[in-house]
Amino acid sequence: MTIALLIKVNDGIVLASDSASTLGGGAGVLNTYNNANKVFNLHKALPIGAMTWGLGNVGPSSIATISKDMREHFHAGEGAWEPWRLDSAKYSVEAVANQVRDYLSDRYSPVAAEHALIVEAAIKEDVKAGVPEDVARMRNPLLSELGFLVAGYSSEADESTAYAISVGPTGPPVMVEVLPSGETGAQWWGQPEAIARIMNGISLGTPDALVNLGIGGLDANAAQEIANGLRGQLGVQMIAPPMPIQDAIDLAEFLVSTTIQFVRFTPGPPTVGGPIEIATITKHEGFRWVRRKHFFDSRINPPFGGHGHAEHA
Repeated sequence: MTIALLIKVNDGIVLASDSASTLGGGAGVLNTYNNANKVFNLHKALPIGAMTWGLGNVGPSSIATISKDMREHFHAGEGAWEPWRLDSAKYSVEAVANQVRDYLSDRYSPVAAEHALIVEAAIKEDVKAGVPEDVARMRNPLLSELGFLVAGYSSEADESTAYAISVGPTGPPVMVEVLPSGETGAQWWGQPEAIARIMNGISLGTPDALVNLGIGGLDANAAQEIANGLRGQLGVQMIAPPMPIQDAIDLAEFLVSTTIQFVRFTPGPPTVGGPIEIATITKHEGFRWVRRKHFFDSRINPPFGGHGHAEHA
């Protein structure tokens, strides 16, 4: 799992994530790795970044590798990729997000279709062996959804924009604008419970808890309405539009760190963890790393001289 957090203020955007990735199997989580990359720079010369959650790889390629593939296309734009080349004087984050959505869908769809055939065959074998079909389907899930955020500044824009993309095994990919024009605040994906309790003042499970308590015979709709009211009364306004970018960075680090500790001490596998990575996107400074991990030492890897050199990592 993951915690992937976006904070938007007047001065720009903060992207922050953990580094955990989980290896799943029929019995649940088989292993957890704490060095996955989830925050990316999509163009070295333009204020555009990205962040991912959900599925960690498509076929043999990690989402980090796929993100760098897209970055190369946005930079070079040669041959079949020429339409990808970005003109610094006239580009939009929305157009970039559309390209990313289509590319991810093209990479994901054949892998998901092949996986679905394997899943159906496994379900048939389980049912033949006497396993109830609903149990068999739980044991043999379809490919997980892939979540991807594209965020930054369009050319000549004074306000940042962000688009969340969801690519799943059923239906077409979905893209929605996050915190649209005039709005600031936070949005998060992956393991949302800890941040929801801090920001909203209540658990995401509050509506179900109200129904389970059976107070006044509440149905799901009434319970949700009460939960919305509680959120309005108990939520904490931690983000103000004029918040300086450094304070937004500090808040992002606090929220991601708290989620890591919340999951650590909650029963179950530690599916959020590892180093915290943070990047900012501002109009004039562009994409800047605030906190980043490397699997190599940049002191012994020259910044120039060869494909895949440190500058492009």
